[in-house]
Amino acid sequence: MSRPRVVIFSGNTRRPSRSRALAEALGAEVGRRVSIDLKIYDILDAGPGFGSALVRNDLPLPAARILDEIESADALIVGTPVYKGAYTGLFKHLIDFIGPEHLTGKPVALTATGGGARHALVVEHALRPLFGFFASFTIPTAIYGSDTDFAATDDGTGYVVVDSGIRTRLSSAANELAGLLSKPAAVTEPVLRAARAAK
Repeated sequence: MSRPRVVIFSGNTRRPSRSRALAEALGAEVGRRVSIDLKIYDILDAGPGFGSALVRNDLPLPAARILDEIESADALIVGTPVYKGAYTGLFKHLIDFIGPEHLTGKPVALTATGGGARHALVVEHALRPLFGFFASFTIPTAIYGSDTDFAATDDGTGYVVVDSGIRTRLSSAANELAGLLSKPAAVTEPVLRAARAAK
């Protein structure tokens, strides 16, 4: 039997990035619980010209490939930096190209990072409604990290989570997502039926 395919997509516009580090940390935790095929992308992987695309056929090939990966994944881990109380515009720009039917019932884990605690509810007030539109199955535990919850890696090429509370939430979210990947139909089929009935 093939391993579940999990795609991380982060809306960070530079590297290294705390947003990508947080999403990757969750992916690693899920991988410790269940064998997965994990792929990781961020906005920088979408290629030049992505931001000016108006229809899907206008997308540069790297961005089109990311969309294909997202739509065909068994589960998603999404992350974004928070600017002015919301996810990044380029993050939303890519999401706008996704056909709603491709995310219906799909398990999605939500993560975000920002400069301070005042942005923490973005995961609940912005990201969860966004994926609710798609009738995705967002897992209960969302994760938000502030700048002080991270430390630079020893080689200076990235970030690691150092806050114990964030680590606890990562563990909880990983348990939830791994559980869905272990028995997806039992949980997501009711969501799919409800979504079909609403059409």
